[in-house]
Amino acid sequence: MNSSERAAVLAEALPYIKAFAGKTVVVKYDGNAITSQELREALISDLVLLSLVGVHMVVVHGDEGEVDTIIDRLRGSHTSTADGSSEQAEAKGMVLAGKINKELTSLINAAGGKAVGISGLDGSLFLAEEINPALITDLIQSGYIPVVAALAQGQEKGSSQLLDANDTASRLAVTLKAAKLILLSNTVGICYNEADDQTLISELRLSVVGRLLRSRVIAGERAKMVDCCVQAIRRGVPRAHILDGRVSHSIIVEMLTDSGIGTMILQDYEGGE
Repeated sequence: MNSSERAAVLAEALPYIKAFAGKTVVVKYDGNAITSQELREALISDLVLLSLVGVHMVVVHGDEGEVDTIIDRLRGSHTSTADGSSEQAEAKGMVLAGKINKELTSLINAAGGKAVGISGLDGSLFLAEEINPALITDLIQSGYIPVVAALAQGQEKGSSQLLDANDTASRLAVTLKAAKLILLSNTVGICYNEADDQTLISELRLSVVGRLLRSRVIAGERAKMVDCCVQAIRRGVPRAHILDGRVSHSIIVEMLTDSGIGTMILQDYEGGE
């Protein structure tokens, strides 16, 4: 890329930077999609860049599949750990709030960002169906990128409860009055035909979602992600996105270029950035 091409890229990004500066964007990290060091580094650089230009980035992660793999490796076995016992849940919670959270936080800090790793256990962030955003708000106002493990206080004293990361990110985006909710996944987005990426639906209005769900065009895990996006949109988040985490710099492409990527879900009326 020559100097003129670099200048063109920056000029294209400038209005988007102005539009999002000072606003909050919640990103759900998906370890099942971001499987290589190269993809992880690209994601981290996107988060740091957006933070440096004034966008308040919040990262939510869960990754129970990755947690199971880590626990099996520590035990030296390949047996499933997803039997629902309290002991298994506690073990998963320790890995989620420990290794995965600390790793993401360390990578952001090493890349020049300011990140703090927390979970729903900190500052009474997640209590049952309630979210207390005070801790995250304080971190954002202090210039930090909160990296949030989808973990809540359990019903028993001293216990923890694993949460669905997509749902947690959606609820957090609503509570923080975020400008965008971004769910990273191991899919290109929502397609009319799951077997054909060329049928990608780049823009999905709420009025169309119900029909696609009833006709099973949207089903399975994609339906769950879409529902999280729909709930966020209905409760005030202007736009929600399902992006392919397997594509390097997918967040930057979506937020700072004219082309965009993945599927954007929004209200039937025009609004938001």
